[in-house]
Amino acid sequence: MSSRVIPYGDSALLVEFGSLDDVLGMLPGLQRTRPVGVLDLVPAARTIAIVLDPHVLSPASAAGWVERTVPEPAEAAGEEVVELPVRYDGDDLAEVAGLLGITPPEVVERHTASRWRVAFGGFAPGFAYLVTDHDGLVVPRRATPRTAVPAGSVGLAGEFSGVYPRSSPGGWQLIGRTDATLWDTEADPPALLRPGVVVRFTAVTG
Repeated sequence: MSSRVIPYGDSALLVEFGSLDDVLGMLPGLQRTRPVGVLDLVPAARTIAIVLDPHVLSPASAAGWVERTVPEPAEAAGEEVVELPVRYDGDDLAEVAGLLGITPPEVVERHTASRWRVAFGGFAPGFAYLVTDHDGLVVPRRATPRTAVPAGSVGLAGEFSGVYPRSSPGGWQLIGRTDATLWDTEADPPALLRPGVVVRFTAVTG
């Protein structure tokens, strides 16, 4: 695994990786060995931002910690699993099935049988990019984004699945909807889906 640690202002570092798989491999080790003075770890598609209290941990010391950390399997014991019940009646379900060359029920079966993991947060509080270990649900974004996607909509885009925490514009292919609350400012933590959390989708009717 190749990575590069660069300064990110006076109180943060940015660790650059070659791929999302590299990010997912390094994140568990950083979380497990996180020293005092690291305020937050913020993964993205090719980077992990490390927010520091420089009065407790200097950027140089933090960079040394990162360089000593080795990748770990994401499937560690004691992982958090969140189950999301979904009504698979999305407006794009039939189109997704056509793109994949399968039937709508087979799309649902693939989605619910997959083990999804939160890779990183997204464009709105509570939105998470979910990845799995196969490419059987890879579809392009919609050619024309919708001006408003209802809260709770479950979608696919590229290699990712995701759930809209609130109504917003969006170009993901919508395959269903959940009533789960993805973002609650009164909760601790407020985000239901955080990096490293495993997500299981279950099909419901009604």
